[in-house]
Amino acid sequence: MTNTPARRGRLPAEREDHFMRLAGAQVVSTRALLTARENVRAAIEAKAMICIYGQAGNGKSFAVNASLRELAPASTRRIQFRARPSTRDLRHELFHALGLPGRPPAHAIEFDRMLRGALQEPWVLVCDEAQWLSKLCFEYLRYLWDDTDSDLTIVFTGGNGCFEMLQSEPMLESRVYAWQEIGRMPLDEVLTVIPAFHPVWAEADPELIGVCDQEAAHGNFRAWAKITHHLVTGLKDTGRHEVDEELLRWSYSKLATRQAV
Repeated sequence: MTNTPARRGRLPAEREDHFMRLAGAQVVSTRALLTARENVRAAIEAKAMICIYGQAGNGKSFAVNASLRELAPASTRRIQFRARPSTRDLRHELFHALGLPGRPPAHAIEFDRMLRGALQEPWVLVCDEAQWLSKLCFEYLRYLWDDTDSDLTIVFTGGNGCFEMLQSEPMLESRVYAWQEIGRMPLDEVLTVIPAFHPVWAEADPELIGVCDQEAAHGNFRAWAKITHHLVTGLKDTGRHEVDEELLRWSYSKLATRQAV
């Protein structure tokens, strides 16, 4: 998807939800997704800050995006950094994500006045990969959120280090309304969710699904998406019509052989 000016900062399209845009994949209501939806709903109602975090591939971004696409699609904006940004970088990213007119102000005081004015309207700001934000950036977001005229909800999401980073900032940590860690799906949930996730699993032997999770996927949704993608390719190339052990093992042999910890 091209990040055009009209799309910058917006929620990604639904086709981006599943890893590699896996055709035929369905949104399934995992326990984590249902909990995230309630946490996001409560945060919007309270104009609060929340943090949803977890290891890569467990579905945190998916859960947040799916929830906000239902609850606040028009008022949600996303920002994301892959390296330590300065407050200047943060100001400019907010300027573009909010779609503010004209050119960014040259002076910080003018810039802050413009952003504070814009945030008097209802906005939900998703700060993705929040572990990359610096202490000064966290303080700046707190400054915007603390403004008495602000109508801002902030959803921090991130992977390794996100929880620790936010916890290390007492002034921010004390303002976080709710915390949610999204972990791996337990086996009982895998056996319920995966057959609904994609048609190739609908009639699959539950024992095969269990073996696949134990040996390769380990309750990680992104791993399941990758295995499913390989499996779809394998079924097409071999002309088979159902999952068997040989084809399944071939599919997850494409993944790194690393045991769950």
